[in-house]
Amino acid sequence: MEMFNKLKSAVSSALPGNPMSKDFDVYDLIATAGPGLLWKVYNGTKKTTKQDAAIFVFEKKILEKYSRRDKEIIIETLKRGASQLTRLRHPKILSVIQPLEESRESLAFATEPVFASLANLLGKHDNIPEHTVKQLKDHSLYDVEIKYGILQVTEGVKFLHNDVKLLHNNIWPGSIIVNKSGAWKLAGFEFCVPNQNPADQTPFFPYKSWDPDVPPCVQQHLDYLAPEYTISESCSLASDMFSLGVLMYALFNKGKPLYECKEQISSFRKNAEELRKWRGQLLGTIPKDLQDIVKLMLNTEPTVRPDPDQLTKISFFEDVGSMTLQYMDSLFQQDNLQKSKFFKGLPKIISKFPKRVNIQRILPALLKECVNPDMIPFVLPNILQIAEQSSDKEYVTYILPDLIPIFKITTPVQILLIFMQNMSILLKKTPSDAIKNHVLPMIHRGLETNNSQIQELCLSIIPTFADLVDYSSLKNSIIPRIKKLCLATTIITVRVNCLMCIGKLLETMDKWFVLDEVLPMLPHIPSREPAVLMSILGIYKVALTHDKLGITKDVLATKVIPFLVTISIEHTLNLSQFSAYMKLIRDMLDKVESEHHSKLEQIEQMKQEQKNMEITKITDSDDKTLIQGIDDKPKTMMDSFLSGFGISDTVKSSSSSSKSSNTIQQNNATSTSQPTKVSIISIIS
Repeated sequence: MEMFNKLKSAVSSALPGNPMSKDFDVYDLIATAGPGLLWKVYNGTKKTTKQDAAIFVFEKKILEKYSRRDKEIIIETLKRGASQLTRLRHPKILSVIQPLEESRESLAFATEPVFASLANLLGKHDNIPEHTVKQLKDHSLYDVEIKYGILQVTEGVKFLHNDVKLLHNNIWPGSIIVNKSGAWKLAGFEFCVPNQNPADQTPFFPYKSWDPDVPPCVQQHLDYLAPEYTISESCSLASDMFSLGVLMYALFNKGKPLYECKEQISSFRKNAEELRKWRGQLLGTIPKDLQDIVKLMLNTEPTVRPDPDQLTKISFFEDVGSMTLQYMDSLFQQDNLQKSKFFKGLPKIISKFPKRVNIQRILPALLKECVNPDMIPFVLPNILQIAEQSSDKEYVTYILPDLIPIFKITTPVQILLIFMQNMSILLKKTPSDAIKNHVLPMIHRGLETNNSQIQELCLSIIPTFADLVDYSSLKNSIIPRIKKLCLATTIITVRVNCLMCIGKLLETMDKWFVLDEVLPMLPHIPSREPAVLMSILGIYKVALTHDKLGITKDVLATKVIPFLVTISIEHTLNLSQFSAYMKLIRDMLDKVESEHHSKLEQIEQMKQEQKNMEITKITDSDDKTLIQGIDDKPKTMMDSFLSGFGISDTVKSSSSSSKSSNTIQQNNATSTSQPTKVSIISIIS
């Protein structure tokens, strides 16, 4: 931002006395245009509305080398062109948003945003900074841009000739402006000539000769001027058609016109005479379906040349690309039904268009249609297709700001469907903060809405992009909402979709999250329809068998198997479904058996090793006799059963302990009675 402010300050200081500065913030120099490319074009923004604009500035300091008379001629010529441009209103004429103003240092007016003049794009870089020149050199015109550009200029000329009865009188690349959206607009009306005859008569345009004593920069461009200016010293509407023919020639010949006069009227006269003998041998670089019409346009006889209406109808402009761009420019004239049909077929065309054409020419028209929610389902697939073509920077700059309001729209339901189907594009292109603030809330709204169709749609598509969602968001935002919906909904299809969605998402979760948050939910599901039960079984199956998951034997033995056994005998399950339950239960039992068996083996082995390390103790012979006596007794069935499980040893040990205890008690009793017996004898004695 600091760098941006420095740039503003630098530009402002370079434009002292610019009368537009009070209403516009003026930024970098981007282009030059008009006669002699005298107009410098700057990016700008209207201070009150923040509307983007282009500021055309003529700096009077460049007039220091001219005489006073020439200075006045140059200033008056430029003022006349700007004034005439302001009075004309047409889609193919450059739109003025603030009329010409003059100060001591400069002339200036503001127009719609501009990219460059066509002259700049064809290699004329007078008065343009080096960094801008590089940008212009990198901007090669595509065939579809050239083709439709010619058509736009022709339509502008048609408007001048048919509706305004105005001869442009200086059609050349410096008079054609390419705006920020890539549209070609007519400008440069410094030498236009109005019709002098009444409306019911053939138009007449007075001729004015090219004056060698007037600076060439404020006269018609001789390289594009019609030969009748010198041959018959006359001009007509057909003169503009000759200039347009030379322009078409230059567009297909690296910007070079048919002849170069180098601002010499003598060279112009010579070239005009040579043109009489010209038979079109130099048209090899022009497309074949355009050559015949260009030959007619470059004919020295004005009556042979086609008029603008005839030119617009040639087959050259009937290709899909030109017709598509033409339709895009006339969308406001179409009803919704016509638009919807057009937008359905547009993706095929977008895939063939260059990215820049899609961003500059197609995208703005699509975004304008988004003000009508009913049209969004038709334009949104096209917008997202352009988003996929775009770089991340282009997406964030040109597309994301207009998508953010659409993220919040829940009706018609197709909008959310389209977003969900293209979620991978959104998650790849959208910055993480915007995903968190705008994309994920859209998913949340889909899950929380009362519309079951939207809920099922979200649930079916969420697994397809789960690996692109931040895991913490999945764990803390999406899964809890799915669980809540699963338990709360009364619609079976929604509940089944919840369970299936969770089942598909299991592979993106960690083991302990599944054990702590997912599996404990399943016994609380309030319905027992077959689809619900089989979805539950599927979750347990994935949790049990997936490599990175697994269910511990304790959870299996105490919670899962008892639950599954209980619901396995639900009367709603058919034979194959019941069999699936039994198979999984057996697999779980096998797992419990295997793991616990291994554990007990380890314990047994440890005990045996400990026992071998103990010192053998001598057992009392009487005890052995007692135990032997017990062992000699016949065994019961219970004894036989327990004998293989180590329990009889415990019983024997207990019996032995009891017997030993009795013996000890008897010995104690004997030893205690002896003194008593002695005492009595003693007393008797």
